[in-house]
Amino acid sequence: MLTLYDYLPSQNGWKVRQLLAHIGLPYRSEFVAIFDGEGQSAEYRRINPTGTVPAIRLDDGRTLAESNAILAFLAEGTPYLPGDAFGRAKVLQWLSFEQERVESTIGALRHWRLTGKLARRPPELVAMKHDAALRALAILDAEFATRAFAAGDAYTIADIALFAYAAHAEQAGCALQPFAHFRGWLARVRAQPGHLATTHAYAIDPHSTRELPRAPLPAEVLAHEVDIAVAGAG
Repeated sequence: MLTLYDYLPSQNGWKVRQLLAHIGLPYRSEFVAIFDGEGQSAEYRRINPTGTVPAIRLDDGRTLAESNAILAFLAEGTPYLPGDAFGRAKVLQWLSFEQERVESTIGALRHWRLTGKLARRPPELVAMKHDAALRALAILDAEFATRAFAAGDAYTIADIALFAYAAHAEQAGCALQPFAHFRGWLARVRAQPGHLATTHAYAIDPHSTRELPRAPLPAEVLAHEVDIAVAGAG
């Protein structure tokens, strides 16, 4: 049986849970306490080198990380990923947009606001993220004025990926009132059979107010940086 390595408040984890619900694939969950450092354990980093969630393990032991890569793999041969080359490329276009323009802005701001970390961030960074988030929403609003879903007329994994964080833009401090076409798309996604409406608050994890632990740099990398610094000082 497929194993999903998950963290319930993660909307990246939600993406995979949503697709699994759509396709009816049975799986077991293993929850990773990422803010308590569990993601940086040697054991888990053999599953996902970045120490983040989600990741999956197949029956044969192979593992795959990164939410959108997992979506593309699991959607193979289903209605949620087009069979033609151009249709697949359009889905990949919006999966890339989601990671670069949505998760990195709306996702970051939402996380900072809900876990009390916003005040720890430089105001200039917060303002830059907020501006970029509004620009991403404006792009999506213009796109949804021309079609029902991200990659065309059919609901795909591109919509699952975009919805994960964009649907919670108000929690990131972004007003949705100006984006009527975007709000219409949200309603269409929520109307999909099997839509998972439940989200999990960061408050269920007492460690979520901490910064995400990072693995230390390898000793040889640090030694190289010291050598460069010494040479520069000379």
